[in-house]
Amino acid sequence: MRKLFIDTNIVLDLLAKREPFYEDAAKLFSLADRKKILLIVSSLTFANTNYVLSKLNNSKTARDILSKFKVLVTVADLNDKVIELSLNDDDFSDFEDGLQYYSALENEVDIIITRNLKDFRRSKIPVITAQTYLAQ
Repeated sequence: MRKLFIDTNIVLDLLAKREPFYEDAAKLFSLADRKKILLIVSSLTFANTNYVLSKLNNSKTARDILSKFKVLVTVADLNDKVIELSLNDDDFSDFEDGLQYYSALENEVDIIITRNLKDFRRSKIPVITAQTYLAQ
């Protein structure tokens, strides 16, 4: 089974139903629901997604959405090693992207799925969009 690391933007596409990206995100998470792929997200994704969903809805609704979502993914820890690597890698101008990347690397994923390919241009792991992954 392929292990895919899902960037926060893809999670938000699904949970906030952001068009025109929602459909591809829904198909990707449907594959996980059917146990065709294993999806991994950073624990940081839960914090960031909760923040956005709370602004769109309310705190209770955001947590309810995330509780249902949690069954579809495995959560990668943000540990000391991931933070240290992210702090010391100048290839990532955005610290959050570094955290996401090193979380993916530490969890030995096959692919990173994101809409922001340029943020991961020096990745040692293949980086593609949900649309590209689904087209394969």
